Amino acid sequence: MLIKDLPANTRPREKMLLQGAGALSNAELLALLIRSGMPGRNALQIGQELLEQFGGLSGLLHAGSQALCGIKGLGPAKRAELGAVIELAKRALAEELREKILFSSEKELSDYLRMQIGSRTYEVFAVLFLDSRQRLITWEELFRGSLTQASVYPREVVVRALALNASAVVLAHNHPSGCAEPSLADQTLTRALQAALNLVDVRVLDHYVVTANQTLSRAGLGML
Repeated sequence: MLIKDLPANTRPREKMLLQGAGALSNAELLALLIRSGMPGRNALQIGQELLEQFGGLSGLLHAGSQALCGIKGLGPAKRAELGAVIELAKRALAEELREKILFSSEKELSDYLRMQIGSRTYEVFAVLFLDSRQRLITWEELFRGSLTQASVYPREVVVRALALNASAVVLAHNHPSGCAEPSLADQTLTRALQAALNLVDVRVLDHYVVTANQTLSRAGLGML
């Protein structure tokens, strides 16, 4: 059934205009972005299938725009629009973090990290630079590739911390394998960064290992 053949009060656009966006389900909101379907599947059905494939709206946001390639019913234009919405959600969360103490919400921080690097197919090392009140100054991805003490240069992290006048940092890197357990190399890298940053009076508050579905805090495990 085409969406235009549904009763008027159940069509996503008309429903939103009458009742507001809060009355719509996640699939209905996605249908508004997708707009048109394909033979045998309307936009509402495609929206529901996206949610099922990625494990809900949170999973879809964490998956990123690249994961949308190959989804039947989503051409380049629709993928671009959904990718733009995903990026806007990431930026909105970053703005919220800048307005508050970073650790006022552990879940908020975990969601942010997973959205940023959880679904990358390659390893990324990133740093959240914080001011003296533990508010986010900026997020920077500093290194990519195989992450070891040899490929992540503590000197460069120190230089950026000093340039930003940061008082503390939160370190984060992803595991594309999907396993969040910290490795021996992770532990060695954390110690090297702590030693370097301590010399300039910048605290390492935590080091997170991030996957698409999980974040693991070294401080939470008593390993920092």
